[in-house]
Amino acid sequence: MKLNIAVLGGDGIGPEVIAQAVKCLQAVEENFGHDFTFTNGLIGAAAMEKTGSPIPEETITLCKNSDATLFGAIGTPEYDNDPMAKVRPEDGLLYLRKELDLFTNIRPIKAFPALIKNSPLKRNIITGTDFVIYRELVSGMYFGEKSLSEDGTIATDLCRYTEDEISRVAHMAFKAAKKRKGKLTLVDKAHALETSRLWRKVVTNIAKSYPGVEFTCMYLDHASMSLLLEPSSFDVILASNMIGDILSSQCNVLIGSAGLLPSASIGTENAMFEPIHGSYPQAKDKNIANPVAAIFSAALLLEHFGLQEEFNAIVSAVHKSFMKKIVTIDIMGSTKYGTSSVGDFIASNIVDADDNLNINDENIGLGKSTII
Repeated sequence: MKLNIAVLGGDGIGPEVIAQAVKCLQAVEENFGHDFTFTNGLIGAAAMEKTGSPIPEETITLCKNSDATLFGAIGTPEYDNDPMAKVRPEDGLLYLRKELDLFTNIRPIKAFPALIKNSPLKRNIITGTDFVIYRELVSGMYFGEKSLSEDGTIATDLCRYTEDEISRVAHMAFKAAKKRKGKLTLVDKAHALETSRLWRKVVTNIAKSYPGVEFTCMYLDHASMSLLLEPSSFDVILASNMIGDILSSQCNVLIGSAGLLPSASIGTENAMFEPIHGSYPQAKDKNIANPVAAIFSAALLLEHFGLQEEFNAIVSAVHKSFMKKIVTIDIMGSTKYGTSSVGDFIASNIVDADDNLNINDENIGLGKSTII
């Protein structure tokens, strides 16, 4: 298969971890006989330094003309600590999502047995955790009209949703639930927000078209507690933009490291794949950042294009690194292995189907129809 892939390293540890993801995709390319072309683009603070814009037109064109985009991270302390900044690195990512119409964000959350002891939750609570969050990505409060009074003392952020915006992500989530364990939970704030009440009305009606899926609604407050008390009870979680952002960030803690969770942002014509750990500027250029989330994101890219054996090969290689304790400091507390050495090990253990005879359900558990 020929794929043109836009590579946006972004800020902080983004370029470092994405370099390892590209390394793994190149190993897949070699072992499975594919033809991948990688083209780098600027975004975020890195783009602002060189072009004055957090998302240059060249980057937008590159992503639109590519088969998929592999993205690292965005944001720097310079802008995080300046509440008066008129333009921020994050503006580039939000604009890119809107331009590519990446309306659904998919975040698989899985507790790997080899790393369960890293979770702050008790083993009997975290064991068996395997769910996926479907988050609406291009509407809601993040994209609503914003205002600030002239004296800087009053601010507003408009949260706006249409029935169509809710419907398209809801259908994707229900289709995923049909292929998984048949459970879907809508998380909202319907007791307090009019937009959440619209979500509940629309999704409840859509649920009637999926009689084989067990559908429930849950307030964000309850869901946040349930993720800590019984995370294995969830299968597919559906949420609006901001609520989905809050829940998926909480999931970083569940599995013991922010460096393990990938995501896929899917639209009708475009797709982008990224780790969800953020730019982690404190670790920039120190060779300590965990590349696994970025590598898993590359695996989701392959799955999106129907390359299931290749997806399995990457996940199996990552699982092998867990079992052999070839991991970064956030996993085992040891500085023996750095970002690049972990990436090298995983890439060198990516083999084709004929050689990869030890793949089992545990190794490929990340898949489970995360992408439609």
